[in-house]
Amino acid sequence: MINTAVRFKNLESSDALRDYVHDKMGRLEKYFSGPVEASVVLSIEKFRHIAEISITGDRLAIHGKEETEEMYAAIDMIVDKLDAQIKKSKQKNRFQRERGKFDALPDEGSPEAASEESSRVQAHAIEYKPMDVDEAVLQMDLITDQFLVFTNSRTNAVNVLYRRKNGNYGLIEPLS
Repeated sequence: MINTAVRFKNLESSDALRDYVHDKMGRLEKYFSGPVEASVVLSIEKFRHIAEISITGDRLAIHGKEETEEMYAAIDMIVDKLDAQIKKSKQKNRFQRERGKFDALPDEGSPEAASEESSRVQAHAIEYKPMDVDEAVLQMDLITDQFLVFTNSRTNAVNVLYRRKNGNYGLIEPLS
């Protein structure tokens, strides 16, 4: 639930406006799992009706401001903007957390490392043939794999030829 505090500046406090803000903020509750605080400031400056909303909580801090000639329209517009910001932020955070799962591996000595390693790493035995780099490029054109391991016939070292995203090839070779 969003704990919403509504303040009025240069404007008479109105239960209708306060209820309207609470109803609109209820639309944003679906994005939050923990406690969330929202500060809403409704003000009038000359002919401009201004709605400002700051939301903090659930690992998120978002602020928005909207000015129109009508207060209800300003509230609608700012809630729509915040809705889009929250969606974008939550999606970005979800993507970063999923990507971060691969960065945080357990220590090698721990028991969960052995069980995770067996389920996350698939070992494949390959046979690599001696050939030069040009032959390896021709071989890559014939296969659909992303990489080819081979023994460089000139240096006698194990090399890896891989397909780059732009369609070209990259070569990994050990330092001499």
